[in-house]
Amino acid sequence: MSIVVEHEKRRRDILKRALDVFVDQGFEDATFQKIADRCGITRTTLYIYFKNKKEIFNYSIKQLLLTVEADLAKVRADTALSMVDKIVRVLSRIIELLEKNRQLLTVILDYLLHLPGTNGDPNYRVRRRTLRLRHILATMVIDGIKAGEIVPMNVKTADDLLYPLIESAIFRLTVLKQETVADLKNSAALAVRLMAVKT
Repeated sequence: MSIVVEHEKRRRDILKRALDVFVDQGFEDATFQKIADRCGITRTTLYIYFKNKKEIFNYSIKQLLLTVEADLAKVRADTALSMVDKIVRVLSRIIELLEKNRQLLTVILDYLLHLPGTNGDPNYRVRRRTLRLRHILATMVIDGIKAGEIVPMNVKTADDLLYPLIESAIFRLTVLKQETVADLKNSAALAVRLMAVKT
């Protein structure tokens, strides 16, 4: 049993360190050898855990997203907050995480733009990877409507109002190279509060 635990611990450590290599080097210039060197292991050992660089990259991103989802779940579970405040905090936290990981976002965007079959349009692959995040937001809106805190509305419309704020943060950080997107946290809070039932 402890061998399995050690194997998983080593795997998570590799994924964490590999993200640093991808951020520093970009996807194209990151190599199996550079990842192995950063992890303090040989390439042969690295092959025990992963078959190629693409697999490491995809698992690294997946691990990061799971960490983000766990962080958001804590906010959602906070019974001291209203549903409106929870949605505001979740959006604010997402925007903060995007700002903190701006270099990684640039690497991910470059990776998606150069995937075979995308023809420079990563829309399908991005949508696939953001479906869970959209689902979290939609579920929170539904919970807010059920709790009587959010005005009854079409949930897809609410999602189409809130999610573009996240997309805007990504665009501003990766394409426009803005230093901060703190103003979007205020926009997100305003958008959510406009959806709230007036008391």
